[in-house]
Parts: sequence; C-alpha cells; structure tokens
Amino acid sequence: MDLIVCVVPRVFPHKEYSGATLEQRVEMLDAAGLAIPHAIASTSQGLFIDIARDCRHHYGTETRLSFICGRDAAERILHWDYGRTGVVEEMLGEFELMVAPRGGHFLAPAEHRHRIHALQVRSGHEEVSSTEVRERIARGEPWEHLVPEKIRERVREIYS
Repeated sequence: MDLIVCVVPRVFPHKEYSGATLEQRVEMLDAAGLAIPHAIASTSQGLFIDIARDCRHHYGTETRLSFICGRDAAERILHWDYGRTGVVEEMLGEFELMVAPRGGHFLAPAEHRHRIHALQVRSGHEEVSSTEVRERIARGEPWEHLVPEKIRERVREIYS
C-alpha cells in the first residue's frame, strides 16, 4: 500500500524556524485535507538522510522512500560539501528525490537519474513555497491562490 507521510522536522539544517510553530505546521497540514492516504509525522532530524533513517526505523527497511523538494534544495543536496566523497550516492541509496521545478527546471546528473525524478506540478504552481507565501503576505500581495482554501484563514492569522 502506498502512503504519503508528511514529515515535519523540528529543526532545519540550513535555516531557522520562523513564523508558524511546529504544532501550527502540523495543524495546517492536517487541516489542508489531502485527498490521498497520508499520515503526518515529526522528527528531531533535519537532514533527509537522517529523516530517511528515522522513517526506516518506523516503517521498515524494505520501505521505498521518496522525498519531495524544490529544485533549489535538490541542487543544494547534490552540490553540498559533505567533507568526503560518496555521500550523495549513500543518500540516494536510502531514498529517491522527487524534484519540483521551483525556480526553474531541474535536470538530474546522468549518474543519478535512476533515483532523482521530476515532479509534475500544476501549471502556475511552479513557484509555490511557504517562503513565497510569507513574502507575499508581508508585501501585501495576493497569496490566497497559493494556499489550500481550508487553511487560508489560519495562514492569515499566523503570518499577518
């Protein structure tokens, strides 16, 4: 059975937590009402490799894991200086990446195309990110079309 697990980290490896609390983020994910079988979890881990290992502990070693990220995050993952060679291959042995075209199309290096896949998003949603929503709210620009209707009021309360 396929199950989407929305994993919300308690810490981010490359930025500070700001805006919504962990509890509010989980609440909004739940209230958004995904139309597919899903679960929501949190982890004390912030890096995909650590989240994958945490998930394997709960869902079993045979579970196929795929993480969704934007083009910017995929590039950061592939080009980060991990201090040793082979880390990217080690990570991609634990999970696959589904890359959304945020900020431009992403073409995985040939050697990783079997574990990194393009994620198709609805036209007009290529730039959707929580950062974009927060920035639009701060600038007084329209943002409601980027957020599920069920959580618009909650987003307004938190970020306005």
